Amino acid sequence: MLRIGSIVLRVDDLERQTEFWAAALDYVPRDQTSDDFVLLRPRDGVGPSLSLDNVPSKVQIPPRLHLDLFTDDQAGEVERLKVLGATAVHWDKRPPDADYIILADPEGNRFCVVDITA
Repeated sequence: MLRIGSIVLRVDDLERQTEFWAAALDYVPRDQTSDDFVLLRPRDGVGPSLSLDNVPSKVQIPPRLHLDLFTDDQAGEVERLKVLGATAVHWDKRPPDADYIILADPEGNRFCVVDITA
């Protein structure tokens, strides 16, 4: 049996992306870190980790892979994430009744904030 242990995201600015994603997800860095890789784990120990790998790469649009982040306070979370450095992403094909809002992290990696109450 396999399960997802960590999702790896390539980043250009390891320090900035660590700050953003740790605050966004309430994750904490694993004790052991390096100059080019940080593993962020859930503070409560539940769920997959997010690993940040300092390997400069071009952001692909549309992304081949993105995160769906679930919440019961979509408006509040979207505003909180924008304060942390996320930006809104407009997508022409997004249905008017969509339960998700598309954002991008400070380096342009896209993710969705999904309203689980919809």
